[in-house]
Amino acid sequence: MPPIAVRYEAVRRQVADAADACGRDPADVTIIAVTKTVGVPEVTAALAAGIRDFGENRVQEFLGKYGLFPEARWHFIGTLQTNKVKDVVGRAHLIHSVDSLKLLSHIDRRATERGVVQPVLLQVNVSGEGSKHGLAIPDLPEALEEASRMDSVEVRGLMTMAPLARAEDVRWVFRELREARDSLRAALPDRVELDELSMGMSGDFRVAVEEGATIVRIGNALFGR
Repeated sequence: MPPIAVRYEAVRRQVADAADACGRDPADVTIIAVTKTVGVPEVTAALAAGIRDFGENRVQEFLGKYGLFPEARWHFIGTLQTNKVKDVVGRAHLIHSVDSLKLLSHIDRRATERGVVQPVLLQVNVSGEGSKHGLAIPDLPEALEEASRMDSVEVRGLMTMAPLARAEDVRWVFRELREARDSLRAALPDRVELDELSMGMSGDFRVAVEEGATIVRIGNALFGR
């Protein structure tokens, strides 16, 4: 079995174990293979192993791989500058990193011009680190209300990045995002869904799944360092 297939099976088992431990269906968790710094042969091998969802951090690499592998579902997961929105809208299966209302408005305007509805996640800076982008949890109700008035974006959930630390030490980040999502669901505006929680990477995805992640973003555990 090729190395990527072995690693993918190991990640799937860990996701399944974590989901089973908290009474969740493993099928409700999507594994995204993060292809930052990964080349064409590795993506080809990942597709052969059965992976269908891929994530890119940089627009140029996103465009190149999107063009080479149209059969895959390409997610944009990195910081998105407003002047690059035009390159991603209509191509990304899901934009995970909408970190401001300004960016959301740009996406809506570009999607309207292209005649598409762009699915997005709102990025939330749960930990409050200055080095991380994202909305604060108290800002989410206003952001969701604004999103509900936009015709060409569809908010499907929330995304966060935990600090680099032991998995157990960042469990609280994932828990706070899930609890915030559950609280917001009580009074969601029309045209807004919060079904997805994109949280957890190679070092902490098991804990993220235990705390409710529906999407995990995995690079090193699939492709190696």
